[in-house]
Amino acid sequence: MTEPRASEPGRLIKEPVSEVVGSVPGPWEVSFPANHGAPPNAHFAELSSWTANSDPGVKYFSGTATYSTTFTANSSWMEKGARVQLNLGDVKDLAEVTLNGRQLGILWKHPFVADVTGALHRGKNQLEVKVTNVWPNRIIGDKQPGAQRIAYSTFDPYKADSPLLPSGLLGPVTLSRVRQP
Repeated sequence: MTEPRASEPGRLIKEPVSEVVGSVPGPWEVSFPANHGAPPNAHFAELSSWTANSDPGVKYFSGTATYSTTFTANSSWMEKGARVQLNLGDVKDLAEVTLNGRQLGILWKHPFVADVTGALHRGKNQLEVKVTNVWPNRIIGDKQPGAQRIAYSTFDPYKADSPLLPSGLLGPVTLSRVRQP
């Protein structure tokens, strides 16, 4: 057995330098699937949890909703040799990102970041984020007075007054330029 030697050559790799170059504040158009209790569409002037919405269909929604917005990218964001990353901030619970029709993957944990270098254009860009939350809010919503039952579950530990779980795209949504030093 050979012992490792401390004198063997090593290599120091410098950490990339990241700087926020822009944000995507919205407004956001949010579409919900049919027969899940939510309206077909909602307008969000700013990002917030679905549970803070005054419409019970949005407040108690569980499933996948699609956020859409446009934003303008400055040419200075796209520097030769640099990458551009989209950071969704906080998401409850999963996000599928599409920029200008190009799917960029599913984000399921912090940090909710996608490399958008190949999809980002100078000028106007179309961003779509499909967000999926978990089931408890719908089960709790079905227990509200006068509610029409939508969800069915064999395991149901929730009551009408159980706390709702934050849901949706919470943000803030930003773009960063990342460079090797």
